[in-house]
Amino acid sequence: MPTYQFEAMDAAGQEIRDEIDAASEEEAQTTIRQMGYFVTKISVKKQAASAKGGKKGKKRGFAIGGAKTKHICAFTRQLSILQDAGLPILRSLKILEGNQKPGKLKFGLMDVCDEIEGGSTLSEAMSKSPKIFSRLYVNMIKAGEAGGALETILQRLAEFLERSESLKRKVKGALIYPIVVAVVAILILAGIMIFIVPTFEEMFEEFELKLPAPTLLLIAMSNYLASYWWLLIVMPIIFLLFIKLIRKFRHGRVGFDMFILKVPVFGGLIEKNILARTTRTLGTLVSSGVPILEAMNITRETAGNAVFEKLFTKVNEAVREGEVISKPLREESQLGFHPMAVFFFALFGAFPGLLLLSVAVTSRGTKLDDGVMVQQLTFIAAYAIGLGAVGAGLFYAMKIKTRIVNDLVVNMVDVGEETGELDTMLYKVADQYDEEVRTMTDGLTALIEPLMIVFLGVTVGFIVISLFMPLISLITSLSN
Repeated sequence: MPTYQFEAMDAAGQEIRDEIDAASEEEAQTTIRQMGYFVTKISVKKQAASAKGGKKGKKRGFAIGGAKTKHICAFTRQLSILQDAGLPILRSLKILEGNQKPGKLKFGLMDVCDEIEGGSTLSEAMSKSPKIFSRLYVNMIKAGEAGGALETILQRLAEFLERSESLKRKVKGALIYPIVVAVVAILILAGIMIFIVPTFEEMFEEFELKLPAPTLLLIAMSNYLASYWWLLIVMPIIFLLFIKLIRKFRHGRVGFDMFILKVPVFGGLIEKNILARTTRTLGTLVSSGVPILEAMNITRETAGNAVFEKLFTKVNEAVREGEVISKPLREESQLGFHPMAVFFFALFGAFPGLLLLSVAVTSRGTKLDDGVMVQQLTFIAAYAIGLGAVGAGLFYAMKIKTRIVNDLVVNMVDVGEETGELDTMLYKVADQYDEEVRTMTDGLTALIEPLMIVFLGVTVGFIVISLFMPLISLITSLSN
């Protein structure tokens, strides 16, 4: 005989939770009513794994990583349509699970169906698959269940995920073109430096020409790349591992994320993208009935930046003490000073000089070391390192007092709290920043192409002039 767990209300309005053995659900409800209780929820108690081995023994494949966001978007939209049509939640999930291709999402839906058959609610079942259904997703489902408006919440959740995915695709799509162009340009220049310049160097040695400074510099850079070409592969990997290690520590993560927000050109795009995502997340949670403190915690987790996480923590603490959101949002959003941020800005500014210094150091003791060129190159590299580091540090000092949340957001939130339309105002802020991100992305995409052309023109021009200066000298001497 199965065991049913139930929730009910007694005559005094008190909530009762208990279990009862009955042959069927109808018999269990009849027995509970005879006890003087009004049933609000009843389900079969989840059995032990050994008792339902057939369910848990359902064949599953193997999948690496998590479910793709676009698949979760499609699943959420389809689930909202099925719920709006009035289908039971378990049947809806089984229909969608059957339509999924083998992968994380399909296997996760199998687990969700098993949990629901065992007596769990939808939010409880989804919370046991955190790699597929995020905390934001689960809390919105929970709010929909509590308010009896699951289909409405699913529609809002689908719209939220679709807007977020659309913005993410827009930014990624805009970055693909310049990255591909930059990689191709670097490979072409590396090929010229490694294979073509050495041929000219041999010719210059045969004629024993006195080479000008630009040609010596070009040959030194060519020899450096020919000897240390593997650095083109190793250095990016080392840099990424270094950043990942630094971000393991709290201060390192805050400093690097602060640097990212204020790095020229791309920093503004990243900042606006985070603001668009966090305000839309908070607005969606508030409109779905999630408590404000829980909504702030979830929004903080979705920020993806330590500076914004720190800001939302401060706002959460202030709200817990009875403050409105707009006040701490204005007072705590100043960027401030961080020593690790200074380090990253100084490293960023000194990077070109460090590359030049490495060329000078590797040229010592070679046939290019004539006692003057290497010394001059070392001096120029040291000057570039100092000037770049100081310049980047001064740039950061100018940004210390800037705020990551401007008056537009603060005022809109303030009005939303005054009128009780906080979710509406947050949606408007998110829409505004979505549009700004799209505009900036289109502008950067249009700007990067001419910048790359100018860069390639200057670089190729330097190579051609450096190689032809000795050739002109040779032709002149031969003609005389």
